[in-house]
Amino acid sequence: MSLIVRDYDEAIDFFVRAVGFELVEDSPATTNDGRPKRWVVVRPPNAESGILLARADGAEQRAAVGEQFAGRVGLFLDVDDADTFDATYARMRAAGVEFVSPPRAEPYGRVAVWWDVAGNRWDLRGPS
Repeated sequence: MSLIVRDYDEAIDFFVRAVGFELVEDSPATTNDGRPKRWVVVRPPNAESGILLARADGAEQRAAVGEQFAGRVGLFLDVDDADTFDATYARMRAAGVEFVSPPRAEPYGRVAVWWDVAGNRWDLRGPS
């Protein structure tokens, strides 16, 4: 999937430093009309799929930054156990990730909602 961002380097820094993802690829590329862009992919460590960080190109795309999910949670970062949830939550907070509220219990497990660098909402999710 693609995530529209304002700036490649700002998004890479956020996802790698603050969230703990790994930078999989950062290669030069060109748009369909020949302008320079970058192919930037990040993903959680050991994950098989990643997120393409796509810099907004034009007014319509800039307006979509942070609004890709119409203000709803649209992305999920799942962890395997309660200890990992607590450690991930603490590390992300210490790195400056802004959480909507403290973790809470839901029927499906623990959850804490956070904003990414573009203003999209994510769930950090783990088991009860």
